[in-house]
Amino acid sequence: MRSLNDKPILKASDITDELRDSIFDITLEAVGNFEMERDIAGSIKKQLDVKYGNTWHVIVGKNFGSYVTHEKGHFMYYYVGPLAFLVFKTA
Repeated sequence: MRSLNDKPILKASDITDELRDSIFDITLEAVGNFEMERDIAGSIKKQLDVKYGNTWHVIVGKNFGSYVTHEKGHFMYYYVGPLAFLVFKTA
């Protein structure tokens, strides 16, 4: 398991502080419970879909590019340790 000592570092977002904090909490739980990036992403997505409705997309990794369209107020890009996280919702 990864260390939970790494605090999330926000790089870009257009979400409320409350949603940001919730996503950070969900992320830290997933990082603590899973090793594989795919499993971390799956756990985060499932929790967000249940808590905030469909359809969330979660990308986790150390090296990726992206260009996405998202629902206004539902985009976040951040790091936890060496992992980058791209989380966004689409209609």
